[in-house]
Amino acid sequence: MPLLRFDIIEGRTEEELKQLLDAAHRGMLKAFEVPERDRYQIVHQHPAHEMIIEDTGLGFERSKDVVLISITSKQRTEEQKQKLYQYIVEELQESCGIDPKDVMISIVINGDADWSFGFGKAQFLTGDL
Repeated sequence: MPLLRFDIIEGRTEEELKQLLDAAHRGMLKAFEVPERDRYQIVHQHPAHEMIIEDTGLGFERSKDVVLISITSKQRTEEQKQKLYQYIVEELQESCGIDPKDVMISIVINGDADWSFGFGKAQFLTGDL
């Protein structure tokens, strides 16, 4: 936890996908200070015509390298969220060559009762975590 879902245009190699996921995880570790094995990532690949990710009127064009990251997480501070956006973009640019304009991130917040990591238990509520 957090759970990250990546929507991308199909065509990246397995190694490129690994670099993308590793880079995002490094950003998450720095911003949210979660444990190293607190890693839950899912990739969804789409034909280009299935992704329309514009700029909300900010005046920039996205490329075929666009990455939309949807994050489900427990509550975080605004400072943590801003650091997360910054760190993920920096990591993706440095490690994958993805332009910062091609990274869109959205965070959805939930609570302790909304997570079960297995065994039919809510580990945040039972005290296991």
